[in-house]
Amino acid sequence: MNDAVIELKQISRIYQMGESQVNALLDFSYMIRRGDFIAVMGPSGSGKSTLMNIIGCLDKPTTGRYILENQEVSTLNKNQLALMRNKKIGFIFQNFNLLPRTTALENTELPLLYANISKKQAVERSMQALESVGLKGREFHKSNQLSGGQMQRVAIARALVNNPSLILADEPTGNLDTATGNEVVEIFIKLNREKGITIILVTHEADIAQAAHRRIHLKDGRLVSED
Repeated sequence: MNDAVIELKQISRIYQMGESQVNALLDFSYMIRRGDFIAVMGPSGSGKSTLMNIIGCLDKPTTGRYILENQEVSTLNKNQLALMRNKKIGFIFQNFNLLPRTTALENTELPLLYANISKKQAVERSMQALESVGLKGREFHKSNQLSGGQMQRVAIARALVNNPSLILADEPTGNLDTATGNEVVEIFIKLNREKGITIILVTHEADIAQAAHRRIHLKDGRLVSED
């Protein structure tokens, strides 16, 4: 049985910028297994965001193959890609990306708007997700009534609510102080250990990356090292 969640095979992403080409990723190959916790590191412009966009089905490689849970992603149309993102991938961003003046519960429910489940089920699943990240009792607080750490916890709950097999976290502690950032990382460790969720975390911070099982380093669009 193939336990690979992600197989990237000789992926390149080339952008045409006027007369010149920008090689954002070059001949990148990597496999991520179910239950892995991977940190992606590298300087600005190294290809981290491009890699995350491809893994998250937000962008397609110029050449190469991307297989997500045995599904060849390049064969999917726009609607199938959207369904893949919604069902299989939870996204967490540096800026939280919550709707303002909307409660923690309503933000968490958003991915379920496209799932064929009842409102009652959506509320139950959202409440459970919020409880799992330590926000029981805060469900009806609006975004502007929450601290940065609490907003990121809402974002994690929103990423969890569809029971994804994969979480992509792009600099999730970038806007948080050290102590709060460490609390958020502890949530990732717990989700990975207890629920077996595969996590890919982009970070500039070496101490945050230490939480991962493996750390891969990119430079100029290439995988240069792994530890």
